[in-house]
Amino acid sequence: MKQHSLILAIVVVLSFARSAVFAQTDTTFTGAKATLKSYNALYIINSNDDKRIRGTLRNMANALQDPRLAGKLHLELIAFGDGVAVYMKNNAYEPLLLALKAKGVILAQCNNTLKERKIDKAELFPFISFVPSGNGEIILRQYEGWAVVHP
Repeated sequence: MKQHSLILAIVVVLSFARSAVFAQTDTTFTGAKATLKSYNALYIINSNDDKRIRGTLRNMANALQDPRLAGKLHLELIAFGDGVAVYMKNNAYEPLLLALKAKGVILAQCNNTLKERKIDKAELFPFISFVPSGNGEIILRQYEGWAVVHP
């Protein structure tokens, strides 16, 4: 009889535990809450692949449209290596870049890439900024607490 009572007690406890678990999972997840005053993210592009460049620029625009981050988000795009293609005047990215810049996005190019590839700054859009090295920018931003995104 004691064994039967013990089994019944275990079944009852497990039933309540199961109900509690399902009650918790029935709520709809709506994502993380933006509880900080500001958020910073550094996007990296080191590829000249059109799909990758457009995807990165689209990701940045999407982040800027997230209502949770409205008025709180600061973005930077750092290009180095093959990523210099995003800033070359002979491409079709200018309208996308200007739209991001109008929203306060920092558009930065690695000087080391320009030196190594013998690219004159006049070949790049005039509205971009320059940093000594792309990797240095990543390191510094990471230690400043910036999220580093490499789509």
